[in-house]
Amino acid sequence: MCMETIKTGIASYGMSGQVFHAPFIYTNPHFQLCSIVERSKELSKERYPDATIVRSLPELLADKDIELVIVNTPDSTHYEYAKMALEAGKHVIVEKPFTTDTAQAEELITLAKTKGLMLSVYQNRRWDADFLTVKEIINKGLLGRLVEFESTFARYRNFIKPDTWKETGTAGGGMTYNLGSHLIDQAIQLFGIPEAVYANIATLRTGGHVDDYFQINLLRPELNPELRITLKASYLMREPEPRFVLHGTLGSYVKHGLDIQEENLISGKMPDEPNWGEEDEQNWGLLNTEVNGEPLYGKYPSLPGDYNAFYQNVYEHLRLGKPLTTDACYVSNVIRIIEAAYKSSYEEKVISL
Repeated sequence: MCMETIKTGIASYGMSGQVFHAPFIYTNPHFQLCSIVERSKELSKERYPDATIVRSLPELLADKDIELVIVNTPDSTHYEYAKMALEAGKHVIVEKPFTTDTAQAEELITLAKTKGLMLSVYQNRRWDADFLTVKEIINKGLLGRLVEFESTFARYRNFIKPDTWKETGTAGGGMTYNLGSHLIDQAIQLFGIPEAVYANIATLRTGGHVDDYFQINLLRPELNPELRITLKASYLMREPEPRFVLHGTLGSYVKHGLDIQEENLISGKMPDEPNWGEEDEQNWGLLNTEVNGEPLYGKYPSLPGDYNAFYQNVYEHLRLGKPLTTDACYVSNVIRIIEAAYKSSYEEKVISL
């Protein structure tokens, strides 16, 4: 049976639209990229000539043929624009962070349910090569009982980019919302909702207006008191720390470097190219453990990264009725934990969830 393609509009054609959304919508045969909001430019015309350029979100929402809208605008607009799209009867994907507070998240979730619409959050790093590999190692029990999990985004830029909302704080921003939303979401996928949070969030760069450093500890004192979960990010790591460090009763896994999909997309590669998301062997993580009492030491093959899986799941949900893995109802817990992290850092104490 031939099913109608999902006619899709993108609310912005900045980096997010160019890199993380348009390529995957365009190359997935179940979607049709119909409209792109560009307020003054026409950057999308060269790569996506069949898509209509519109000048505002209301203009995009007025198109009755558009079924799905991607809200990938600055953080502070996510709530307002997602609400507008839902009220216009559109299914919605919201870029992370979902909203700036849990009250906004709960209102949008209720609105989507009332209207029978899909509301998804773009947590694409669930399909990073390194994270998929970490999941496999944990699920196989290769490290024994896990006692320490450290997840880090290392960045280095010792100056503030001028006229950038992520750096100036004029429309949201800050490392905890920007990168913390990924690390927290990944941790929830592995370990579930923590019972408490302890965090240190700071602005370390000279002249900084938003937080550019965090260390968040997710605590599970009742369910798993032996496990230490640490999430870190900083803009002042000129020598990067490992992306993942896992220690267990049988062994350890250490992984450096980042998933290559973003780099490939920025360079102009498209996600339907052969060997998409595959990592060079030299970048595989190091596994040092034992299996059935025999030592096992060496590079552990990384699973291919696959951001395609996000949009494939959206299609399967909308057209085949399958569960939505990035349902905002569950991703809203990320915002709840971020709020607790800020409170913990400010009050210098553990915050119970």
